[in-house]
Amino acid sequence: MDLSIIIVNYNTIELTKQTLHSIFDKKYNFIYEVFVVDNASTDGSVDMIKTEFPQVQLIENNQNLGFSKANNLAITLAEGKYILLLNSDTVVLEDCLSKSLSYLDAHPEIGVLGCQVILKNGQLDHACKRGFPTPEASLYYILKLNKLFPNSKRFGQYDLTYLSDQEVNQVDAVTGAFMMVRRGVIDEVGGLDEDFFMYGEDLDWCYRIKKAGWKIIYYPEAKIIHYKGASNKKKKVKIVYEFHRAMYLFYKKHYNEKYNAFVKGLVYMGIGIKLAISTVVNLFKKRGGHDDQGKPKDTK
Repeated sequence: MDLSIIIVNYNTIELTKQTLHSIFDKKYNFIYEVFVVDNASTDGSVDMIKTEFPQVQLIENNQNLGFSKANNLAITLAEGKYILLLNSDTVVLEDCLSKSLSYLDAHPEIGVLGCQVILKNGQLDHACKRGFPTPEASLYYILKLNKLFPNSKRFGQYDLTYLSDQEVNQVDAVTGAFMMVRRGVIDEVGGLDEDFFMYGEDLDWCYRIKKAGWKIIYYPEAKIIHYKGASNKKKKVKIVYEFHRAMYLFYKKHYNEKYNAFVKGLVYMGIGIKLAISTVVNLFKKRGGHDDQGKPKDTK
């Protein structure tokens, strides 16, 4: 088996159907399998998959286990030389999978490959090539200095604005919306950290993989469309909470011993303040009926 594709679904029946069609409607020169892990959807997703995509290996959970646990369930069953984590709100464009596999085969030092991710408005999803969110990088990002000085390596170190979107580059992390990982890497560093319910698990995985000596590559020759925000109009309280909890978990796990008490205090205080502000803003948006175009990983 060359490739195992894993999709986590949670009440995104039409988006998941679109994603599966974008895979199965193409012909390939490699052997692959597709897993869909359903986190107790109530929108008919399971019946749709059984009826329209009987070739899918369907895992039905009786509760929402989150993104990390759901993916790990399929990873343990997957037989592919490479494992692809793919969001349920994406469309795989022509030759994306073939090009990614060929590039990984030609470069055995690469542990993780991410493709170019295009949003529905045609712009780049900057999460597809990122630096790690160190306190310094996060500060510049919050102050939007990356937008004022996009060509600066210092100010653009989180979303790597100084790197060309059209060139292959080694990066710190790629998005879990499309993350192709070498099976041997997973055997070495382990699966996704299940402490992360949603958000942050892709950054954490990339951090561990890079720490183990593997390269993480942004490969723009392969492309997908990401309908980011299409699956939810308003963020639920749990989504806002889990996003900020992931920030806390990542810092505590990887940076807690690297910085002094003053820096750590500022970081954790900043996360708490941001959580409070985001919660209040989200409540006002719900009352006002405005659409929220936030990250769609609540579909996990």
